[in-house]
Amino acid sequence: MVYRFRVILDAEEDVFRDIEMLQESTLEDLHNTIVQSFGFDGTEMASFYVSDDEWNQGEEIHQFDMSGNDDSIKLMNETTLDSILSEDQTKLIYVYDFLKMWTFLVELGQIAEIEEGRDYPNLMFVHGQIPENAPDKEFVGEDEGMLNGDYDDGYDTDDYDDLSFDENWN
Repeated sequence: MVYRFRVILDAEEDVFRDIEMLQESTLEDLHNTIVQSFGFDGTEMASFYVSDDEWNQGEEIHQFDMSGNDDSIKLMNETTLDSILSEDQTKLIYVYDFLKMWTFLVELGQIAEIEEGRDYPNLMFVHGQIPENAPDKEFVGEDEGMLNGDYDDGYDTDDYDDLSFDENWN
């Protein structure tokens, strides 16, 4: 079977690529195809994240194992598309270059039959040009109270300078 994806740059302008991959391809194959189709040089680290229908970031699938001996992490080169994607689970978030945070929304749009004579992966459609710089990201915490100064946990912060050394540090 062939998995047909739409890979959308998370930006104000519409920039996306439609890509076909064989279902037994790995996430590393998808990573390489995304990098090539958007014109990156492929020298930066990247990760995929399983996502729900509201594009909430879930489990990370790493490009490299930098954990040492943690057997619980998933790696791109060991994870096939059909092992994590299905008609029910169709969304991934892809982050390329953790300093610039190029972020892409990857959605499985269709599972189709292999077309005889076609090479895979296949770049089906290109729309828009990638901007010179990665779009800015707005990070929002779960607790909005922190933004309003409600972070003192009941301590009298006006009295802080009057505390002795031991009270300050213990």
